[in-house]
Amino acid sequence: MKRRICLQALASTGIEAMDSAHGANETSLRIGLTPVILADQVAFLSRWGSYLSERTASRVTFVARESYQPILDMLFSDQLDAAWICGYPFVRYESQLSLLCVPLYLGEPSYQAYLIRPKGTANGIGGWDDLRDKVLAYSDPLSNSGWLVAQAQLAKVGISPGELKRTFFAHGHRNVAQAVASRLANAGSIDGYVWETMRKQGMAAISQTEIVWKSEEFGFPPLVTRRGADQPALARVQQAMISMASDKAGQELLRTLNLTGFTNGKSAMFDSIRAQAKMVSGSGVPA
Repeated sequence: MKRRICLQALASTGIEAMDSAHGANETSLRIGLTPVILADQVAFLSRWGSYLSERTASRVTFVARESYQPILDMLFSDQLDAAWICGYPFVRYESQLSLLCVPLYLGEPSYQAYLIRPKGTANGIGGWDDLRDKVLAYSDPLSNSGWLVAQAQLAKVGISPGELKRTFFAHGHRNVAQAVASRLANAGSIDGYVWETMRKQGMAAISQTEIVWKSEEFGFPPLVTRRGADQPALARVQQAMISMASDKAGQELLRTLNLTGFTNGKSAMFDSIRAQAKMVSGSGVPA
């Protein structure tokens, strides 16, 4: 418990994973992200930062925050050089962002959203149309699978947000799974990649939840930069990311992330998120 609290504190205060051996005169690049689904997050980010630093002749560090908005604020205010965000904020702020690269999950730059419920319970939830008067857990207000998908699906079945008993943001997909497992919520809207990765890692919350619905394919959460940020160091980071699947050290890091690689991103990868956002009132994406 003490170790878990320590990791959460590090993530929330933005402590960086870094290789102290790099000199002060080298280019420094900061990449923002929300907490990843790892027991050894700080140690992993240190290894990943060292890996990228060695291959880019730059000092690459990672900065974690609990949600997407602080990461975007830091990116737009030049406190970060790049960020690993979600496809929803990408389409929402696309005029200000450029794609750096997109992860490959099971060999494809895509994933699905899941609706989950506590395992083995007769709570009557078999889909979105069963959520009236129930408690639903979201991940983040800027998450596609953890908010936007839920709004679209609830509207599709004719349930307004006011007809739910209660909703809350768990601030992270891992926390959504834990909230549903502990029955703080009757159901949760979650990233399928996260749920499957937690299952692969044997996390307890997954053995206590089950999937009741899967979405269409969406563009995988991308790494982005500010539009116009074309410094050579970012191009080297992009190439290093895309080359990770080609060497042993990179493959080991990818296995830990449950990814198969990275690829060049294209705006069209996020068309399904873009179309969905245009149908959701308050999404910030014009219809």
